[in-house]
Amino acid sequence: MNIAQAVILGIAEGLTEFLPVSSTGHLTIAEKLMGLSLDDASVTAFTAIIQVGAIVAVIVYFRRDIVALVLAWVRGLALPTARSNPEYRLAWAVIVGSIPIGIIGFLGKDLVSGPLRSLWVVAGALITWSAVMFYAEKVATQRRTEQEVTLRDAIVVGLLQCVALIPGVSRSGATISAGLFVGLDRVAATRLSFFLSIPALVAAGGYEAATNATDIGNGVGWLATGVATLVSLIVAYASIAWLLRFVSGHPITYFVGYRVALGIGLIALLSAGVLSAT
Repeated sequence: MNIAQAVILGIAEGLTEFLPVSSTGHLTIAEKLMGLSLDDASVTAFTAIIQVGAIVAVIVYFRRDIVALVLAWVRGLALPTARSNPEYRLAWAVIVGSIPIGIIGFLGKDLVSGPLRSLWVVAGALITWSAVMFYAEKVATQRRTEQEVTLRDAIVVGLLQCVALIPGVSRSGATISAGLFVGLDRVAATRLSFFLSIPALVAAGGYEAATNATDIGNGVGWLATGVATLVSLIVAYASIAWLLRFVSGHPITYFVGYRVALGIGLIALLSAGVLSAT
């Protein structure tokens, strides 16, 4: 992979990681258009590793919130009186909500990096999950704020986050939709989505870096991977700020038209033989 390709893929990751349009789906499409093999272990590892850049952006952007959550959690463990703090409950929600994807992601890693790495899967997921996002907005009550997040909410959101292991679904699309289903307001659902992304994507990227270091070195290359990760960090930081402002006044259905159009366009290219699925 050359540096120009790395920069383009880093931009694609940073722009789409937190928007409900599927970063993995966009990366898979972009990698295929660049002539990269989706079956190549180094390409699969690269796709997971550069997500860490976007997660670093989340950590930097929400650094004060994260410190507050950690301190509230520690105080709550030590002092029963501190357990009424909403930040203590939110910290536990993030921990509990991260467990399902840790288990399912590990058990299904071969499926995710193998058969699901198909553009047919991406196209189908882009279209199908758009219907879920539309329905989530339709039934959303948005009656509860971030301070009212419960462990039940965390379990529901965490379970639906697992669906995003399918390229094209979108992790943020799945988790924000889940938040709306349980009655959270759109900003609360989006912030919970951001917090849940930290353990999920750090674990995925760290695992790929540790287990596929040789593949990266012999394939895509660590320089290209590092450049793409840095670019994704910078672009993702800007997209986080934009998304939080956007969802405060707009439904996530604004992204449905784009998702469906992209899915249909992809099906057309695959059917015409312009692109191969893997």
